[in-house]
Order: sequence, then structure tokens, then C-alpha cells
Amino acid sequence: MVDSSQAGAGAGADSTSGRLLVQIASYNTNLQGLLGVPQDLVDWLAPTLQVSNFLSREHRAPDIVAVGFQELLPLHIGLAGLSKSVINERDTHILSQIQAHAPGKESYSLVAKVVNVGVALLVYARDDGVARNICDVQTQWTGTGPMFMGNKGAVGIRFRVRPSREDSDGVGETYTFVCAHLTAHEPRLADRIADYHHIVRTLLFPPLPGSNSTAPSTLYATSHLFFLGDLNFRLVIPGTHPLSGLTLRHEFANALEQESSREELKEFDQLRNEMRKGTVFAGFREGEFWKFKCSYKYELGEIDKYSTKRVPSWTDRVLYATHSDSVEAPEASNITNLLYTSIPAYTTSDHKPIVCLLLLPAPAAISYESPPTIQLPATYTPTPDPYASLKRYIGRSTDRVVGICWWCFALLGAGSAVVGIFNFFLGLGAWRWWRWGSVPASNSA
Repeated sequence: MVDSSQAGAGAGADSTSGRLLVQIASYNTNLQGLLGVPQDLVDWLAPTLQVSNFLSREHRAPDIVAVGFQELLPLHIGLAGLSKSVINERDTHILSQIQAHAPGKESYSLVAKVVNVGVALLVYARDDGVARNICDVQTQWTGTGPMFMGNKGAVGIRFRVRPSREDSDGVGETYTFVCAHLTAHEPRLADRIADYHHIVRTLLFPPLPGSNSTAPSTLYATSHLFFLGDLNFRLVIPGTHPLSGLTLRHEFANALEQESSREELKEFDQLRNEMRKGTVFAGFREGEFWKFKCSYKYELGEIDKYSTKRVPSWTDRVLYATHSDSVEAPEASNITNLLYTSIPAYTTSDHKPIVCLLLLPAPAAISYESPPTIQLPATYTPTPDPYASLKRYIGRSTDRVVGICWWCFALLGAGSAVVGIFNFFLGLGAWRWWRWGSVPASNSA
């Protein structure tokens, strides 16, 4: 893991030559729909101004920008498949903000966007650089909820970047971005781990170019891999710890003000501990998340006030891997983590958005017949689920049935499904009473 202060020491203009700068942002908007990001996005999506001195003497705009959302809109609307207008509005808003605040007024193009219920991902690339070499763009989605529904799950975008050198006959490298929302609540750790492995087995892409296989490929079959979202892993404070217990939630929040306390508390982070055990996210690295305060759970409308209903936790995360990382050094990476932080000013959700700025290793000088892929421990071999498509479409069909029924009840209840159900049965009872009362009248006639 490399912290931003260390990253800047040797990252001058010469050392970044040929290295792509990738900016990744994630936000659980708490089912707010179009109201989820009502304010200007400069603090969240234009952080390069804060770290430009790490890169060169001149400001540098990111080459690739990936933005992920969870709980993008009210659940019944997402389940019913009515998310198109929201994701299109987000696309327009984000693109305008990136271009308005780019250091050199660089222009960007949308590479791809994908949404499944409330999980969405949008990826953009600079027009004067990497966008000219992008090809083979693919999108994918999968659900991990009951009956494989999409109330939890993941979406993914993969593309290939051809070599920029005209004399190269190689295929280049592949980039895969995955945005996920895993099972909530502290005790459900096993469900979160199961969610992840279900995503690996069912979020499938076509075979890589140049490979001899005709089987679908998992998210690991890529040169660079980025996994972001509300992963919902929690801090589990032992009962013997001085900050354990409901009555000490305020003291716990105060302790989070100090980086030294956060660095101590990180040892109780479920995700960090499970990665060390090798049960989840094999091959991934992460920046020093304890450098910023826990991104969840805040009081709505508050910049810096935690809710006492939950133990504050780093639920929102960005993990990454690159093909040149070694399995022998599981915490070292050839990706330089320049920035990893949360943005406190956003107050419409109980989560704070996070942003990460990553400087990738320069492309290899050799030409590959097939794109290089992530190195994994010998003990872990991701395997595609042969029933992945069936499971995905069972989930999609269930989503639509539940969502449309829920939407109809909400319509009857003027926005409340509970009121709608009450109105439905009230109306049904009134209709049956009317029918019962009209029978004697017709008989007597």
C-alpha cells in the first residue's frame, strides 16, 4: 500500500511518462434518485487539482474516469426497470462537470454505462489520448439478492486499449471496472463473502482476444482490475475494547477524528481481515483507507455527525489489481495510489462519496498475442458458473414482477406502497360489498 505523501516523492513528469491516470469515484446515494447529487460535483470529481504536484509541475487531467453508484433510485423503480432517465441524467451531469473542471479543459467521451436496479457504473476517457485507442467495449450485470434479484449485486465494464505505438502489432491491455453493492449489516459477513464469489462466477465477459478458449471469462481475466462500491464490510469492535458498546458511540465518533485512532481501529475492519485470510478479493490491493474517516453511517443533512444506530465503518471502498503485481508481495502494487479519501460535504445520504486517484504502470514494451492477466495465488482459480445466464435472467424476471407490482401499489398509495396495498384491499372490499348488495335487488326485479 502506498500513501499519497510517499507517492509524490518520485512521481515527477519523467516517471509518469506513458502511465495512465485513473480516477475512481463511488457513492451510495440512499435511494435519492435525481436528488442524490444535487450539488456541484467539483469536490468529488475534480480532485486532480489537489494532487497535481505529485504528478508534474503542470496540472494533469485523468485519462480515465469511472463513477459508480449504489442505491441510485427508489428500489421499486429500479426493480421495475425504470432507471433509464436517472442514469442518462447522471451521464449528462457528470460529463459536463468533468470537462468544466479539467485542468486543461480536456474533453471526454463516455466509454460505456450500465445499470442494474440501483447499481450503476459510468466510465469516461480523454478524447485527446486513451479514448482513441479503446475498442471491444463490453458491459455486464449480475444480482446477488433473493432469487438472484438485483437489489444487491454488481455491474461491470470491460474494454481493450490498443498499443499507441504504430509499430506495435500486439493486442494491448484490457481494463475491467466493477461496481458492487453487497449484503448489509455487521453479522452477515458470510453473505458478503458469498456475494463476492457469486459475482466472480456470474459477472462474465467474452473470451479475451488471442486466447484459445471459447469459454466466458471472469472479471480476473484482465490486465487491470478495479472493484468499487458499497461493499458493506464493517468494523467489529471486540467486547474488551474500551470503545465497545452502544453507550460509547459518541466516544467512538470522537476517536475517529484522530488518524492514530483510525489506524488502530483498522485492525477490526472485516474486509482487511478477510483479505488477509484469503477468503475474499484474492489478488486485490487497497490504499490506506484509514487516512480518511469512516464513510458510513451519517445523520442525513449532517456534514460530520455519525448516527448512533450503527458502528461507523468504511463500507465504501476501491480495490485494484494489475497484471504485473506479484503474488509473493500481496500488499505491494505497481499501481501508485495518489489519493484515497471521502467527501464530507455531501449530506443527502447516510454515506459519504469516496474518490481514488491511481497512477497505473506504464504498458509493457513487449507485444502480447493475448492481453496479460492478473496473477492469482495457486490456491485460487476463479471458475465461471455454467448456469450464470439462467441465474441472471431468473433474477431479472423476478425484479420486473416484484418491481411492477410494487410500483402499482405505490401509485395507488400516492407514493407509499403500504398505503397502496391498504387502498387496494379497501377498494376490493368495497367492490365486493357493492356486488353483494346488488344481487338481491336484481333478483327482486
